[in-house]
Amino acid sequence: MNAKLNAVLQAIDAANRADPTTTPDDAGEAQPEAYLYGLRMSAELDRLVGEEASDVLRIAARGQHIERWLLKRADYPEGRAGYLAWRRDQGRAHGERLGGLMRDAGFSEDRCARVGVLLRKEGIKRDQEVQQLEDVICFTFLKWYFKPFAAKHSDEKVLGIVAKTARKMSADARARVLAEFDLPGDLANAVKGAA
Repeated sequence: MNAKLNAVLQAIDAANRADPTTTPDDAGEAQPEAYLYGLRMSAELDRLVGEEASDVLRIAARGQHIERWLLKRADYPEGRAGYLAWRRDQGRAHGERLGGLMRDAGFSEDRCARVGVLLRKEGIKRDQEVQQLEDVICFTFLKWYFKPFAAKHSDEKVLGIVAKTARKMSADARARVLAEFDLPGDLANAVKGAA
């Protein structure tokens, strides 16, 4: 790993270790939520994309939720419009924060701007790196966060979320989901029907 990339990843981890919300890791140890999410995103990126992942994609994956707790969902109106505004503002804030860390480490301005494009998901389905990041996000959700989410929601809502998640994914990623996850029939059909 090159020194600039390493410096940014360490800065992201340091920032995310300040997350006041903790969650258990795979060993049951409490970890700051954003920090653990970043590690999981990096692990899935390594598994799904591997060595071909650019430094910018690695930074976007690790820092996708950088300091997410600073912009509170409760500060936005209830409902879908409020949720979408919060998500949009999170993407902008994360892109600006990561761009600043990259600048500090010596990355060029075009690379600093590029990380914001990935985090704002500009060009999903058209831009390979944006799509790779989205696929990693979806796999991370399915692998570590889907089961607790499903336990709190109705079957109808879970089915809708799986269908929405699958529509965001590339065809290759959807095929991998069907191969890697033992989804019940209706959820598997939602993934198959997302093309």
